[in-house]
Amino acid sequence: MTGNDDAGASQTVPIQAGLCKKGTFVLLKGNPCKVIELSTSKTGKHGHAKANIIGVDIFTGKKYQDISPTSHNLLQPIIQKTDYTLIQIEDDDYVALMDDEGEVREDLFIEPENDEIHKKIKEEFENGKNLSLTILKCMGKERIVAFKEIS
Repeated sequence: MTGNDDAGASQTVPIQAGLCKKGTFVLLKGNPCKVIELSTSKTGKHGHAKANIIGVDIFTGKKYQDISPTSHNLLQPIIQKTDYTLIQIEDDDYVALMDDEGEVREDLFIEPENDEIHKKIKEEFENGKNLSLTILKCMGKERIVAFKEIS
């Protein structure tokens, strides 16, 4: 890791349920999710409009749902996206990645059997293409979520 780590910094910030939109990231049932569906109900006899939020876990793809008064705060995870150049894929599917400063890391792996994007990364790399991988970091977890060919 580099010296500019966010050690001790909060991993979430508050967001009002009524301000959530499609594409927003929120914690649903404790999991970092991207909102895919959102509906609000009218103010009821107890005075609160409710937000019905459905999201997909950014790491597992599992769907979660939560209902919250629109005036209440939810937690929004702080997400970091970083691009790395793919240097090598080992036999055990661990990857060697290099950042813009030339630092190499070898602590992430791909799952070509379980993940379509990871399968394509392996195929493209074995076909001799230079790839840039996008890593999503959130709440202490990291995952390779996208790739593109670089010239």
